[in-house]
Amino acid sequence: MLRSLAVRDILLIDALELEFAPGLNVLTGETGAGKSILLDSLGFALGWRRRGEMLRAGAEDGEVVAVFEIGAEHAARALLAEAEIAVDEDEIILRRVLDAGGRSRTYLNDRRASGDLVRAVAETLVEVHGQHDDRGLLNPRGHRLLLDTFAGNAAALGVVRQAWAERQRAEAALAAARAAAEEAARDADWLTHAVDELTEFAPEPGEDAALDTRRRQMQAAVKIREDVERAAAALGGEGAGGRLGDALRWLEGAADRAEGALDGPIQAVADAFAALDEAERGVEGALETLTHDPLELERVEERLFALRALARKHNVAPDDLATLTEGLVARRAALEGGAEQIAALETALAEAEAAYDRAAADLGKKRRAAATRLDAAMAEELPPLKLERARFHTAIEAASPGPEGCDSVAFTVATNPGAPAGPIDRIASGGELSRFLLALKVCLTTRAGDLTLIFDEIDRGVGGATADAVGRRLAAIAADAQVLVVTHSPQVAAAGAAHWRIAKSAAAENTRTDVARLSEDARVDEIARMLAGAEITEAAREAAKALLES
Repeated sequence: MLRSLAVRDILLIDALELEFAPGLNVLTGETGAGKSILLDSLGFALGWRRRGEMLRAGAEDGEVVAVFEIGAEHAARALLAEAEIAVDEDEIILRRVLDAGGRSRTYLNDRRASGDLVRAVAETLVEVHGQHDDRGLLNPRGHRLLLDTFAGNAAALGVVRQAWAERQRAEAALAAARAAAEEAARDADWLTHAVDELTEFAPEPGEDAALDTRRRQMQAAVKIREDVERAAAALGGEGAGGRLGDALRWLEGAADRAEGALDGPIQAVADAFAALDEAERGVEGALETLTHDPLELERVEERLFALRALARKHNVAPDDLATLTEGLVARRAALEGGAEQIAALETALAEAEAAYDRAAADLGKKRRAAATRLDAAMAEELPPLKLERARFHTAIEAASPGPEGCDSVAFTVATNPGAPAGPIDRIASGGELSRFLLALKVCLTTRAGDLTLIFDEIDRGVGGATADAVGRRLAAIAADAQVLVVTHSPQVAAAGAAHWRIAKSAAAENTRTDVARLSEDARVDEIARMLAGAEITEAAREAAKALLES
């Protein structure tokens, strides 16, 4: 339950601290007094989207602190435990601070928390039913969601959504395979010729550069071989090598009589002869590399020119021909094995459709069982709300398959005996819609004991005995849960266990909203004001006392 709410410098609220009570808490005040401001402040602490500028004019910052009391098995505990936030003394403190720059900070039990975490925790603490909720009741597209909420169909819905996604993927895969097969079939002749041609040629990555290098080497060899041969002759026995050998022999023959004078020259000539011999072998080796098959250059050029022509034909770079070949081979394989692949995908789609049909049928069965329970629950809720002659029926019909199943759901009503049932938005009046909505909210709130239920003017459009019935029903709900009700109805206000009055005041160009819990005497005056208007008469006070006593 919401134990307390403290607000400082938010909207028109200067500072207030409220201690709420268990059971039914009613909030009243004149039109424009600021009842919505109080709910907006609570929503701000719960992480809801801000409504315009929340900071009070002239304030440097503002904050809202909401303290909730929770039980040992409350769903919020698991969320806090996952976020490693401790829960002390069975309470959760939500605090949100807003600065003048429009930036806000949110805290859970004095620990900084993300907005997503705060909102997730808030969903386990508070459920708000606004004065415009019947718009959802008027929209048949929302009826299926309401029925699934009542039935607790979250798990079954998850199975259907997953099965639908698998079915969609299977359909897409089959469509893509069929389209590829059709495209391949249109190009079958060209594809066969291209694959045969490329496969026979067998291009390799980097082949263009290798062939071009070899071609240039062979072209250069033709031009330089004659010079290298001349150099070899000049270094050989008929050239420098022979003459140097003669010189060495002559010197060695004269060395014995030279008394050592020729030793140095002889060594130098020997070294030169060795170097010359090494040079000669090197030149001969170079000649061997420059020697090639005269037809090799022709073969290399033929291969190179054919490679480049093939690349131009397929509008790719020569180095991409190998990749192109692999792709075209795969396409031909797909064409050849397309029938088998399509048959396999058709089988997969049939299986996915069958799985979806089973999941959708199971969900539909659950919906029909829940519809029977909801109709029975509504039959019990309507008489206390002065709709004992009305009938509520949940109509379920077959619909086109989709991620939510194959059912359409519509709430129909008959407000008078013998009258045909029809769509709730066409049959029910404004006051009846509010009561149908209240009854639905009661039926759909399956965990009220864990929640603080907030009803914002849920009783609008009704009065007299009907308003009294609404007040009694809210009081009955509050027997098992904390309920906060914003109301203009004196009958509903009289049903409360605690009564809060919201008032607006202005002084020195400063407007502020105040909230105060009413004593028993003040409560009589407030209900009398709601009955009589601005001037409270003694008769209005007596009527207010009678309402409170009843």
